[in-house]
Amino acid sequence: MSSNGIISKFAWAIAGLVAVIREERNMRIHLAAAGAALGAGLIFRLERHEWGLLVIAIVMVLVTEVVNTAVERVVDLISPQYHPLAEKAKNMAAGAVLLSALAAVVLGVIIFVPHIFRV
Repeated sequence: MSSNGIISKFAWAIAGLVAVIREERNMRIHLAAAGAALGAGLIFRLERHEWGLLVIAIVMVLVTEVVNTAVERVVDLISPQYHPLAEKAKNMAAGAVLLSALAAVVLGVIIFVPHIFRV
């Protein structure tokens, strides 16, 4: 594979991420929450393993939001009119985002509560 092909693929992937950030309010909310969590990590001087878990949680939420957005776009393309299966597909993708966000909140509590209360 030529390096031009690799560069093009990275450029398309970055374009996709930029589109999600520009077009999806929830992605911007997730990014703001990620920034707050990273800032809190700096303030509380997290240990290396805590940073690792925090980064995994953040990336998990961001990835599911990107996949959710892609599913929504494909469903809208294939089924511009209402269809119950289209609604289910979109709701399931949104459910994946909800699960990842809830898991990230639980992990955040596990990581930050001991620092906040110095347990």
